Amino acid sequence: MEEVHEGGCACGGVRFRATGTPKRVSACSCEWCRKRTGSALGVSVYFDEGNVEILQGKLKTYRLKSEAGRWIDSQFCEDCGTALTWTLEFLPDWRGLAGGAFDKPHSWFKPQRYVFTRTKPDWMKLPDGVDVFDGMPATPQD
Repeated sequence: MEEVHEGGCACGGVRFRATGTPKRVSACSCEWCRKRTGSALGVSVYFDEGNVEILQGKLKTYRLKSEAGRWIDSQFCEDCGTALTWTLEFLPDWRGLAGGAFDKPHSWFKPQRYVFTRTKPDWMKLPDGVDVFDGMPATPQD
């Protein structure tokens, strides 16, 4: 049976569903992730684009440029502002979902990698087995 993961925004107006196993789970402390979450890091759970659907509600899109000069289309609930999903220029067939927006019991996926460790908080200790990158890896598939 295929895995089904659902979640949504803070006000409940937007709901999403992702099916299958995530392609990658990343933690990141780049400027965009810190600002997007209002926290020290963001957790991104990536699925194939075709395995993600918006079940209800409307998303507003904001395009920005990353530190690497590539575009990121961030989508958020137009009512409560919760950042829920994004697409990245360098991963066109992937859809990122906010790790903290998933319903229980899938609310936390273990990160496989941590990028932009050069700007992570000094007090944060990383678990064993996580691939670590000072910035963005040379190739997105790393």
